[in-house]
Amino acid sequence: MDGSPQRVAVVTGAGSGIGRETACHLAAAGDCVVVADRDEAGGAATVSRIREDGGVADFHALDVTDEEAVAGLFARVREERGRLDVLVNCAGILWGAYLPIEELETSIVEQVMDVNYLGSFLCCKHAVPLIEASGGGVVLLLASGAGVRGGSSSIAYAGSKGAVNGLGMVLEQRLQPRGIRVNVICPGSVNTPMKRENIREAARRAGRDPEEALGQARLTDTAEVGRVIAFLASPEAAAVRGIIFTR
Repeated sequence: MDGSPQRVAVVTGAGSGIGRETACHLAAAGDCVVVADRDEAGGAATVSRIREDGGVADFHALDVTDEEAVAGLFARVREERGRLDVLVNCAGILWGAYLPIEELETSIVEQVMDVNYLGSFLCCKHAVPLIEASGGGVVLLLASGAGVRGGSSSIAYAGSKGAVNGLGMVLEQRLQPRGIRVNVICPGSVNTPMKRENIREAARRAGRDPEEALGQARLTDTAEVGRVIAFLASPEAAAVRGIIFTR
């Protein structure tokens, strides 16, 4: 350590997948990481991995669609850690895959929008004042190639990720004068539980063997994407602007 205060990072959806790898990479770089997820077992496993590797991490159960819970999380971060430097919004779901629009229930669209878009919005809303009070920092939003420059198996998912991208574009302009950098990350085909099930579902609908289809898929390892996100959260990425696409 160089004597400066230890950075504090909140990572939502850190109980598995890209969120877990991002949290681990941030902790390995020396950040104190707040692991936030609805999945308590997954979140605890992420914290255990970080601590076993000598890092600092705590777990907070969080439903990103519950504003009171979100506000409470950042109040606790302020009270317990005294600062916040990085917010990474990884929490997300993919529902309604392969359904034509006339069969897509409105309730599915609402739930996907609530988690993917509203959850990101609420976390930004309650994190930004603390990041600004800490002297500035970084907000990272996970969108997708879906809804940004291509299609998706899920109309609901693509719409929600397009909304996240729009949120990021506006926040980038609004928060720069407040000392907060904003980037949107659009991962490609990544080896997450959500993506694996999406591949299996496509195979089932096509009458193919789901596990064979999964074995033939070319997926990017979550650690690779987590490494990219951790870099974007670092001071070394201060000159990076806009949307970043990964494999």
